[in-house]
Parts: sequence; C-alpha cells; structure tokens
Amino acid sequence: MSENADTKRQDITVVHLMRHGEVHNPEGVLYGRRPGYHLSELGRKMADRVAEHLEKRDITHVVASPLERAQETATPVAKAHGLDLATDERLIEAANVFEGKTFGVGDGALRKPDNWKHLTNPFRPSWGEPYIEQVVRMMGALDAARDAARGHEAVCVSHQLPIWIVRSFVERRRLWHDPRKRQCTLASLTSFTYRGDKIVSVGYSEPARDLVPAHLLAGAKPVKGASKGVGA
Repeated sequence: MSENADTKRQDITVVHLMRHGEVHNPEGVLYGRRPGYHLSELGRKMADRVAEHLEKRDITHVVASPLERAQETATPVAKAHGLDLATDERLIEAANVFEGKTFGVGDGALRKPDNWKHLTNPFRPSWGEPYIEQVVRMMGALDAARDAARGHEAVCVSHQLPIWIVRSFVERRRLWHDPRKRQCTLASLTSFTYRGDKIVSVGYSEPARDLVPAHLLAGAKPVKGASKGVGA
C-alpha cells in the first residue's frame, strides 16, 4: 500500500451509535435513567446478533452509557473484539420528569392537570432535558470515540432519543419531532463516518430487525437523507 493510500485510510474513522436491546419492563413504565432495568432474554439475543454482525469489522473501541441495559448490550461486542468496555456518562438516556410512570397514548396521562405544566413547550422540550443539551453531550461522546479509534471503528451504545437527536442535528433537521417516527429501533446502528475530524456521512442499519416485535417497527420509516453525505 502506498504512503498516500495508507494516510487516506487512517483519515477515515467510523463511529457506530448503537441503541440497546429490548428491556425487561413488565410494568410498562418510562424507566429513563432509573437503575435496575436490564435486558430481557430477547434483548440479550439482539445484543449477540449485533456482535456477530460486527465481528469482522475493524472495531478498536467499545463504550457505553452507564445504564445497565446499555452496558449489557455493549458487552458481547467488546468480547467479540477482545476489548475492555469503557463507560461514557455523556451517552446516558435523556432526563424525563415522567420517569417511573406510565405515559403513553390512551393511558389518561394527558388528562391529569399535574402533568400539564410539563407539556407546555414541545420544542425545548419542557418535560425533560433540552434537545440542544443532548446534542452537546452526544457530539462530545462521538468525538471522543472518534479520537479513541482513529483510522478504525468504534461502537457507542446509547439510547433512542439522544441517538435520534444527534443524528437530526448532524443531518440538519429540526430537533423537535414526532417520537413515533424516529428511525432508531432496538439494537440498531446509526453510523457516522468521519474524514479527519469532520462527519461526512451517516448510515443506518438494523442487524437484529427480525427479532424486533412488529408493533415497534410500525413507525420507523426511512428518513430523507439517510445514509447520504452531510455537511456538503
């Protein structure tokens, strides 16, 4: 390989943002940042599937959110590459005032006056961590993983909302959105390709799609601009 070709290869780094697998949550609560929520049996199968999918990739760094479900999802990937699993607090789930409660369509939450004060501004959002703060910390985590895996690939295991928000920022979409239309299903990979320090493209894949319950796939539709260059 020529010196010029080797330099170009070293200049390309890929950082995969992986969402954790299915969580054991029989009560159906918003668990958010609460401790004690682990992968279900299906979630462990999802984690193993993605580890197999990435087994022959040039992964040199694996890092995860401190929450159990993320750590458990990242472990098979780290083991497959003989790597120690690192932890980055910046990859954690977004804070939400409804943690520990059931809050969804048809459960009556929107009719409770105590909840109204938290629903006044969907653009910030008023019920949790501001979108821009999620962008700042997630971009910091992405860049740290890029630096740790220069010229190779890294895997960062995080959570749906922060993954979707940082992708939306990179692809120059508005940050407020319909949660039902996020393209970030369980155990999916949102992959950021860097040339030097700049993100030049974003890709998306679902190695464990056949394991994901059908009702969770209904809203995840392709997004305009997916898997295309950015920042042009």
